[in-house]
Amino acid sequence: MNRSHPLVRLWGFAGPHRRQIVLASVCSVLNKVFDLAPPILIGMAIDVVISQENSFLADLGVTSVVAQLWILAILTLLAWGLESAFEYAYQILWRNLAQTLQHELRVESYSHVQGLEMAYFEDRSTGGLMSILNNDINQLERFLDVGANDIIQVTTTVLVIGAMFFILAPEVAWMAFLPMPFILWGSIRFQKRIAPLYVAVREFVSILNGQLSNNLGGIATIKSFTAEWQSRLTILISN
Repeated sequence: MNRSHPLVRLWGFAGPHRRQIVLASVCSVLNKVFDLAPPILIGMAIDVVISQENSFLADLGVTSVVAQLWILAILTLLAWGLESAFEYAYQILWRNLAQTLQHELRVESYSHVQGLEMAYFEDRSTGGLMSILNNDINQLERFLDVGANDIIQVTTTVLVIGAMFFILAPEVAWMAFLPMPFILWGSIRFQKRIAPLYVAVREFVSILNGQLSNNLGGIATIKSFTAEWQSRLTILISN
């Protein structure tokens, strides 16, 4: 059994799509970077209003207050435009990637199951196999469509804001990062505690899938049985 990390196995399976994964990740990072730019530009605008010829932009050579405000307006427009463009790009890339990998993984999983010996199916329920081929693969599709981008953007936010803290206020930056080890520990502990609960839910889903599969496969028998009992009940009531 392959006991490597699931993300490592996913990276190996998605070999033909690695370029798209990298491109989608870059778009997610750039989207978050430009999303964080407007607050910085607002702070620079306040600096221009208060300091005027002594502002940060004035130190770069732009001494006119009007010119500084025009530069900030143009930068703000570019930031919002690029943020929207990269958001559109990463949504398209991640969604297409999720749909493609979902299809390929489902086809390959079914081909693998179909090629197994009959002895494998003797102690396996139909619902359990359907849960793997349907629900688990759908979970992977949702992770690629939403979760991967969320993880990348949270990481980007922490790194960018942390770097700004250490550059602008190194004497208090350590205070902002002090809770981080406890947050990471809590997240890992929560993941370990919730994993058995997910397994239990998956078992119930497999039972439900099996019941639905059996009922739909024998729908004719169920309907005839139901109709017979309804007719008997009608006769009893009429008598």
